[in-house]
Amino acid sequence: MTTATFSRRWVRSTTSPFLNGGRWSLLRWLSLVLSCFPLLNQGGMLLFVPLATVSALQNLNKPPSGDATQKKTTFSPPPFALPFFEQFTMTSKKNAKNQKSLLSLLALEDDLLSLIANEGQRLSNSEEISQLIAKLEDQNPTPEPAIAPQIYGRWKLLFTTNTDTSSPIQRNAVNAQKFSIYQDIIVTDNDDSKSNNKVLQVNQVVEFSDTIRLSVDALASTTAYPLPELTERQGTGKILGLNILGVSLVGEEAQPDPMRPNSRIDFVFDQGYFDVFQINKNSNDDDDDDSKTVWFQVPYPVPFRWPVFRDAVKGWIDITYLSDRLRIARGNKGTTFVLQKQQ
Repeated sequence: MTTATFSRRWVRSTTSPFLNGGRWSLLRWLSLVLSCFPLLNQGGMLLFVPLATVSALQNLNKPPSGDATQKKTTFSPPPFALPFFEQFTMTSKKNAKNQKSLLSLLALEDDLLSLIANEGQRLSNSEEISQLIAKLEDQNPTPEPAIAPQIYGRWKLLFTTNTDTSSPIQRNAVNAQKFSIYQDIIVTDNDDSKSNNKVLQVNQVVEFSDTIRLSVDALASTTAYPLPELTERQGTGKILGLNILGVSLVGEEAQPDPMRPNSRIDFVFDQGYFDVFQINKNSNDDDDDDSKTVWFQVPYPVPFRWPVFRDAVKGWIDITYLSDRLRIARGNKGTTFVLQKQQ
């Protein structure tokens, strides 16, 4: 027996637990190495080793071509890595599902925006638009939308349903397509110097032109910014049986949906005024750089703070769909609104 033959037999006999038909089994070798460092595994560092080497191990453990005696070795992770692989698989499936759901919602949003643009009017009872609204509401991606970060900022009104219960003033203003209507949901400092609490406001803004704007401000309440004085509305709002300020749902019909927690914003209109601006022209003749200042204000002709009107100017909106760019809400007078985020 030659020295070379003896050396090969000695190596094979002394390393038989880690040989696979005469070839090194990298999977068994890796398992041996990993078992020598159990403390590192507790830190989570070695859990990433199998992921990086799965493909290589599966290829290297395949028998050489033409070797009929070699059995194919399949990969199975070491016992310590099983929880990681199970979590990784579950997370991957969940991320794929979420990505598919997001793309579906974006497609529905695009369809809704396109339909509204083609409708050509802001005030409508389009059945096709209502169906798309219902589909989006069934897949609302934002839990507790009334207190979600996305709710704050300026929203532009794109569409609202035409109902007999809304006020005539509201219907006429909304139906005037040439006017831009916004809703600002903002948090401000309390005017009371004795209180450090923040105040939530829902302000309605109608831009009649570059120089004339109507602002109707409302104090608002959510669980994030509660307003104790804002109690539940008692009356429908009819005055001598007439719909002047709108007819509201009350009682059982006005209760929030328990399946949609933190979806409602309660509010009470507090003040309104027309702003008339003065345009300050800049010397560079660039209209975009022109600034404007309030020249004078005219009070809105509804005394919101009079006790006799205080209950009638209360209301609420239920946020039924909220994303980074689109919001759908249903109001206390039975109307449905679609708004797009501006800033």
